[in-house]
Amino acid sequence: MHMRRALFSIFLTVILLLAPLTDRAQQSPAAPKPKPASPAQPGAPRQEPPQQGGQTIVVPVNLVDVLFTVLDRRNKLVPALEKTDFKIFDDKLPQDIRYFSKQTDLPLRIGMLLDTSNSIRDRIKFEQDASINFLFTVLRHNKDEAFVMTFDDEPQIIQAFTGDAGALRDQIVKTRAGGGTAIYDAIYEACVKQLSHPPRPPGDQPDVVRRVMVLISDGEDNLSNHTRTEAIEMAQRTSVVIYTISTSTQWVSLSQTDPSKMGDRKYHLTDGDKILQELAEETGGRAFFPYHVDDLDQSFQDIGDELRNQYSIAYLPTNYVLDGRYHKIRIEIPDHKGYQVRARRGYFASASTNTPPAASPSGGIK
Repeated sequence: MHMRRALFSIFLTVILLLAPLTDRAQQSPAAPKPKPASPAQPGAPRQEPPQQGGQTIVVPVNLVDVLFTVLDRRNKLVPALEKTDFKIFDDKLPQDIRYFSKQTDLPLRIGMLLDTSNSIRDRIKFEQDASINFLFTVLRHNKDEAFVMTFDDEPQIIQAFTGDAGALRDQIVKTRAGGGTAIYDAIYEACVKQLSHPPRPPGDQPDVVRRVMVLISDGEDNLSNHTRTEAIEMAQRTSVVIYTISTSTQWVSLSQTDPSKMGDRKYHLTDGDKILQELAEETGGRAFFPYHVDDLDQSFQDIGDELRNQYSIAYLPTNYVLDGRYHKIRIEIPDHKGYQVRARRGYFASASTNTPPAASPSGGIK
């Protein structure tokens, strides 16, 4: 009898000791499932997923992507070159080309930025006509899309992304001038909020689009919170090519200086013109200084052709350090001295794999 009681007491003690452990095991949360990797941004460091102990470890690969166009001496496209025709340099150091491709007929995602400040009041009609002509020349139905942003004291989207050129035109003709000029804020915001994640086209490669900005302004910024460097850096991070069209009226009639000649020419670039030129050249675009809107007709056709006939090179910089420093990129075609390359001029070596939010710009090789 005493033996039975002793055994029963021992059995109860064991049950009481094990109960909390069993309960705790039942309440323990399941291990969280790994989140799917987000799509890589164009030009950002790519990620490799090595396996270790059943877990995926994300390792940034500092791959620099460069989109570019090649033109001959007559400014005509050269679409038939191969990987062996090119050499690429990062801060003057030669690099091995890891990936090369020819990319043609890609969908365009266009940001049309119109200066509506007081300084261009007399040229608002010119801006409207130029932007409408561009959209109707370049935008292809059911393939390309564009949005319209105006900026004076601050940027404002007046028409979201659409493939309807008529809807874009209807909003553009309503624009009115007034206020200060915040060009750099407009570029920055357009890149972060619109062009960093543009509408995806259908098909097997939904993320392959060309991001384009057309900026029409006199180039004179007086209100931006962001600097010109920050605006250029953000365009480079989001792989946006900027084309600028000057509204400046610094022209002289040739007949004023030589009665035997007719026509007009630009007699000097204003400070604003030089800023527009820098914005375009740093991102791989072009700056235009037209006298009349009609002067732009062929230029718009050329832009459309350029954007749909580009090369892509990617390389791993041998001299890469996450120090935020600006690296200059140079692409050469040694066997074709007369050819010119139009590409962005560099990137910032910063530590992030995603396009930064508007409030806190961080890295990514762009």
